[in-house]
Amino acid sequence: MVGDGAEQHADSPMRVVIRISRFLPKPERPRRHSNPFAKDDATQEPAFPRRRRQRGKQWVQDYPMRVHPQDTILNCLLSIKRDSDPTLAFRYSCGHGMCGSDAVSINGTPTLLCTATVGEWAKTPVPLSSGNEFRHTGVTTGSVDASIPVTASDAGPTSPAGADESLAAPGNDDGGDAGPDRIIELAPLPGFPVQRDLIADIDPMLEQIKRMKPYLQAKGLLVTKADGAVDVFEYLQRPEQLHRYELLSNCIACGVCEGSCPVYAGGEAFIGPAALIMSSRFINDSRDGATDQRLDDIRQADGIAACQSVRACSRHCPKGIDVGEEMWRLVERSGGAQG
Repeated sequence: MVGDGAEQHADSPMRVVIRISRFLPKPERPRRHSNPFAKDDATQEPAFPRRRRQRGKQWVQDYPMRVHPQDTILNCLLSIKRDSDPTLAFRYSCGHGMCGSDAVSINGTPTLLCTATVGEWAKTPVPLSSGNEFRHTGVTTGSVDASIPVTASDAGPTSPAGADESLAAPGNDDGGDAGPDRIIELAPLPGFPVQRDLIADIDPMLEQIKRMKPYLQAKGLLVTKADGAVDVFEYLQRPEQLHRYELLSNCIACGVCEGSCPVYAGGEAFIGPAALIMSSRFINDSRDGATDQRLDDIRQADGIAACQSVRACSRHCPKGIDVGEEMWRLVERSGGAQG
């Protein structure tokens, strides 16, 4: 979730802790023993192949920093890797013609590192009661039974004596040394195998997109004029035809919709919204001649039928695509064509 919004000056630095879920894989060991009950036909694969979980070391590491609220979290990671920890691994291709490769989970929400700013996502830590964690219940600070001794820790956070003075309100942190460090939690993109630290293996998603043949398959009709020249104006589209797929063509295959989808789990039983969006982009293109084949492809067991219509895929798309609405349109289109 986005941080709890402190009133900070845009140019004043703030203290934050970048808390990263790290992962260091172990080298895969070759299997010495084969399964004697396995089928002889090695080419036969199950409908939904299971992927083994990557073995390795997992830990959480904190990186305290002083940054400006307008700084992006990607810049923070670059500073950490450059100045303090060169072993930190994350993926980004901003400025290299590959937008969308830096998708991670920030505070549990899939989004892009290059567009997320510190001021948006830094959250104040929840105060913990000090001393004895067991308190008397049913006792308010207004009326206290004299027969029950109440200590400072018993009063709880509602009592001035029980409040933790070291955890100030976020509005009191004006960039100085007063107030707590705010926290930004980073983890790999959900729904994908982890390769290392914040790098998720998005190859399954790319293979599913490739399976949907994300390229224009023209009808193969070459329209010519009377003199034999190609009539290029025959392939122009009206504005309403372009509008049907123009927004879908902005998909950058970042995987944010996949990480937000509770049904998608590495693409084993559900092909995922990214591949379906790519297919829908060409289904809506009036120049494409493979609409029937594309509809047959999305009717597979792991296609549009596996979508549970949760619409979580629409919440955080960086390109503003209403993925859930497009899923509904595919359901209507495929069902209508089937009947």
